[in-house]
Amino acid sequence: MKQYLLSIYQPDGDPPPSVDIEQIRRDVTALDRELKAAGAWVFSDHLHEASTATVVRVRDGEMLMTDGPYVEGKEHLGGLCIVEAPDLDAALEWGRKAARATTLPIEVRPFQGDTGH
Repeated sequence: MKQYLLSIYQPDGDPPPSVDIEQIRRDVTALDRELKAAGAWVFSDHLHEASTATVVRVRDGEMLMTDGPYVEGKEHLGGLCIVEAPDLDAALEWGRKAARATTLPIEVRPFQGDTGH
C-alpha cells in the first residue's frame, strides 16, 4: 500500500468565537480511532504556530538559519497525518473525513516511495 500525507492548513491566530473547538477535538479523536481501527493510520500530530518555526538552509557553503516559517501567509501547516491506502481514491476519502472533522482544508499528497506492504 502507498502512504499519503494529509496536510492540515489552518488560519493564523486564534479561532473565531463561533468555532466549537471541543466538538472539533471530539471529531478528530473519532477520526483517529477510525483510522487506527482500519489499519490506515501511520502517524499524526499537531504543530505549534508557524512563528515557532526555524528555516535552515545552505548558501555559498554557509549554514543560514532564520526564525519564522519558510513562507509567510495567512494560513500555515497546523498538523499532519500519514495514512496507508490502497489507492488515491481511498486516501482522498480519508482527506474528506479529515476536512469534515477539522473544518479545515486538507491537502492529500502521495509519497514517492512504496512502503512494500
